[in-house]
Amino acid sequence: MTQIEPIRLAELTTLQTGAAPARMVEAMTADDLVAALRDVWASGDEWFVLGGGSNLFAGDAPFDGTVVRIRTNGIEELPSPHPGRIRLRAQAGHDWDALVAYAVERGYAGIEAMSGIPGTVGAAPVQNVGAYGQEIQETLVEVELLDEHSGEVVTTPAADLGLGFRTSVLKHHYGSVAERRAVILSVTLDLAVTGDAGRVVRGEQLRRALGLTNDDPVPLAWVRERILSTRAAKGMLFDPADPDTHGAGSFFQNAIVPESVARTLPPECPRWPVTPDLDTITVIPLDAYYGLVPKPEAPPSDVKVSAAWLIEHAGIRKGFRLPRSRAGVSTKHALALTNRGGATAGEIAELARFIQSRVHSEFGLLLQPEPVLVDVEL
Repeated sequence: MTQIEPIRLAELTTLQTGAAPARMVEAMTADDLVAALRDVWASGDEWFVLGGGSNLFAGDAPFDGTVVRIRTNGIEELPSPHPGRIRLRAQAGHDWDALVAYAVERGYAGIEAMSGIPGTVGAAPVQNVGAYGQEIQETLVEVELLDEHSGEVVTTPAADLGLGFRTSVLKHHYGSVAERRAVILSVTLDLAVTGDAGRVVRGEQLRRALGLTNDDPVPLAWVRERILSTRAAKGMLFDPADPDTHGAGSFFQNAIVPESVARTLPPECPRWPVTPDLDTITVIPLDAYYGLVPKPEAPPSDVKVSAAWLIEHAGIRKGFRLPRSRAGVSTKHALALTNRGGATAGEIAELARFIQSRVHSEFGLLLQPEPVLVDVEL
């Protein structure tokens, strides 16, 4: 652990906002990270951890606390108990896309559709990252955590993380605190070994993105190349020379609504069913059991609707800006709010609130921000 001269958060985040915090420490190893966090927790100081800075929206005032920069690195290959599979354990500070590239290069399948997602490995399970129908929860085995309550390092299976659509028990949602206060030290994934043979793509959303019309196996490298090209066309790959990429990716989450609400939206609004959990446990008291188990009734499924469509059809077009503002909607993707050059957090927040109000007025839905907000109000 090394205490360093605080760096402006605008220099460490892709949204490019935020002053230098009061204190900043840097952890290059897992042991450094554990020691740094234990010291901060013992001091009672306000704190947050910073990885790649791609999912953080920091306010203009200096953060009066300690920022812990996670700089840990490394990938370890482990045997899988399942035939034809392998496990990768990556340190929390490892670049996520570098992990995807590592897996694709070696013919390990399961995360190739998440190519180009910015940020670090440790941040991926926190918000259950995903793209084109593929999510980390499909391959996540376990995470190594440092628990704030106990101060102990524990290995937690994926099933205990409460993974859902862009959420987990570790995520700090806007307006609330995380259910479990802990920091990820490492992540273990279980991937299929396909080698050069490639893989048959099954997911409808991914097949559509790739333009596939048959069930022939396709090389993982080809999938990765197509996904990176698609993300680049939408301004979702950070480029210092392109203001369209100076954002936090999708600023708003796609809305998850009941079927009854989805039916009130225009039929052309893109939507995808959220599969309900049918593997539920039915408990029948012995004194009420007569030899028959009632047939389980499937609860009404929720529906995911496109936030980008809602934004555009509320009158907010790509490239939109408020008067005299240096914040704007990306010219390539309506879901990305961007810093067009020197924008303050206040300007970006003003734009976000305007978009929320327009969508709410038009469709009755309040879009929720996806990034973690530090000293910012919407």
